[in-house]
Amino acid sequence: MTVGRGWNMRAIVFVLLVDLIGASAVAAQRTRPVKIGALTEGWGPTMAVVGFRDGLQELGYLENIDFVIGVRFTQGDAAELPGAARDLVRGGADILVADGTGDAAKAAKMAAVEKIPVVFMGGPDPVARGLVRSFARPGGNVTGIADLSVELGAKRLEIFREIIPGLKQVLLPYDGSEPGLDQMLTVYRDAARRLGLVLIEKPLRTQEEAQLEVAEIRKGQVDGILSPRWLSLNIPGFMLDASSRRSVPTMFHDSYFVDRGGLASYGTNQAQLGRQAARLVDRIIKGTKPADLPVEQATMFELVVNLNTARALGLAIPQSVLLRADRVVR
Repeated sequence: MTVGRGWNMRAIVFVLLVDLIGASAVAAQRTRPVKIGALTEGWGPTMAVVGFRDGLQELGYLENIDFVIGVRFTQGDAAELPGAARDLVRGGADILVADGTGDAAKAAKMAAVEKIPVVFMGGPDPVARGLVRSFARPGGNVTGIADLSVELGAKRLEIFREIIPGLKQVLLPYDGSEPGLDQMLTVYRDAARRLGLVLIEKPLRTQEEAQLEVAEIRKGQVDGILSPRWLSLNIPGFMLDASSRRSVPTMFHDSYFVDRGGLASYGTNQAQLGRQAARLVDRIIKGTKPADLPVEQATMFELVVNLNTARALGLAIPQSVLLRADRVVR
């Protein structure tokens, strides 16, 4: 895998040229690589994108022959996703792969205008977001993997309390303009009530407001910060600032942030999510239409704990949590 500058100032394009072993006649007859455009609102090629590449290799694809992946990312700025998706289409993408909360998938669907297959990796209810007609019969040109992140919210909050026995007040910052807020808030409110926690909800409108309310929060104002599912307004990034500079414990939905200093995460295994998507793209390359590929659910979930961050915060992670953790960052 090579990484370099690309389609605009915020682009990283890395090229994966892959040979398909035993491919169908459709793939074997191609005279040029299949161009796959990967779109994410993250900060670079994500674990899901890397898992997608690995999944293709596990299916028998080898590098340097049959397809190219161009990755476009927007650093948490959902407003830039439509333009990034159009860039991928103008660049000649044959298939679009969207990673993230659903905003990337919506942007990819709009840019594809029903002419290019779109496979989404993650995000909440794709029917409610208008991506597909139903799980069993998606219709149109879009299919993918739903990640159940919102549904896992109650367990995420329960683990957070187990990690911090004295947890009482939990800050939940979120982009107030995101669709699907009602479902997320209902899950967390019910879980907080059951666990005897005070959930401090903080709807935000701008990145400047998010920085002020999250990154600048002081130790003692709250006992911990709970990440929303969305990357918009750079809220997870500001949570990392609060963890490192303000000594505030953080719980995320994605291990990406734990690897970068967050305390813990519980959610979908992103690498496995990418592997699932690779199987769908494999079938599309071989001639199956997205409309005939039912939307799948994520199948693997992971608990990740950062012991280095715990030590810096003065926390002793309970042995019961460490024994259940799928990965511990040391």
